[in-house]
Amino acid sequence: MKVPLLDLSEQNQSLRPQIEAAIGRVLDTNAFILGDEVAALEKELAGYCGTKYAIGCASGTDALLLALMALDVSPGDEVVTTPYSFFASVSCITRLGAKPVFADIDPETFNIDTGQIESKITERTKAILPVHLFGQCADMAVLQKIGLKYGIPLVEDAAQAIGAEENRVRAGAMSDIACFSFYPSKNLGGMGDGGFLTTDNSELAKKLCALRVHGSEERYYHKWVGLNSRLDGFQGAVLRVKLPHLDAWSDRRKANADNYRKLFTDAGLNEQIGLPFERENVRHIYNQFVIRVPNRRDELKLFLSEREIGTDIYYPVSLHLQECFAYLGYAEGDFPESERASRETLALPIFPELLAEQQEYVVEKIREFYRLSPD
Repeated sequence: MKVPLLDLSEQNQSLRPQIEAAIGRVLDTNAFILGDEVAALEKELAGYCGTKYAIGCASGTDALLLALMALDVSPGDEVVTTPYSFFASVSCITRLGAKPVFADIDPETFNIDTGQIESKITERTKAILPVHLFGQCADMAVLQKIGLKYGIPLVEDAAQAIGAEENRVRAGAMSDIACFSFYPSKNLGGMGDGGFLTTDNSELAKKLCALRVHGSEERYYHKWVGLNSRLDGFQGAVLRVKLPHLDAWSDRRKANADNYRKLFTDAGLNEQIGLPFERENVRHIYNQFVIRVPNRRDELKLFLSEREIGTDIYYPVSLHLQECFAYLGYAEGDFPESERASRETLALPIFPELLAEQQEYVVEKIREFYRLSPD
């Protein structure tokens, strides 16, 4: 049996007639950059996230960069964030000449440890950037209190968390600006790169709309130095077809996660494998299903690969130890939980169309690994 880490073929084929019709609408209007499809998508996304505004852009990375630009993050400023995330969470800070200041992660959720944040705040702190990793919100109730106490804006990196909730409030509606990705592997994935931002602040929304078109509110007149970061009409049309299915897909991911828990328990693997932790009063949308393998993680990954089971490591090197950030002066041991996660985590297939028998095969092969080499 083959079990890919992600398989988009069934999802895309089932929607192919609607997708082709949507692409045809763009071809008929020649609105290839922004246009009516993107404007309609933005309105629908704002409604979905529970915000006043949604602004499309060219990628999730650009969304992060645009958010910090809108908040005037500049050389000499500091942004508090996590060292355990995708590279863009930190590169967007450094590209603006600002300094990332790390707080370690909570070992259960992999999200930023909110208990460490206040000690990282200085007079130069311009923003706090939590990441909703793997589809579960960071502790936004605590983060909101910290932001309010110090007058520091919050930027949600919600690239992996569209539709995730805390206390029935959706990701994107709990900060000054939130950033999302439409990379094809996301729960709501496009057919190419894309991203969007949400906010309830009309002035920030206006500025973000300008920054994505070279800082121009009126063509050829530039109030700021912005980016060329516009969502194209084809992506807007495709994503409008997919958006109504998003909650059902995320619910299916959650059902797959629950089934994995039962299978691992029934297989007696709870001592060898650490399963994902769900906080109370949250909706986890399982962009990834990430287990902990305290011993011989890389051997298990190879074993599964040889049996045609797709896995991945999110993320093998904590960001404070990346070569390009050596100038920040961090060293191994500075963020032990992030470093431990980079050694122990392994993502298993969780996509909505994953079959129960495929999950059973995955867990059986993991049990076989430990049976053949129990030490």
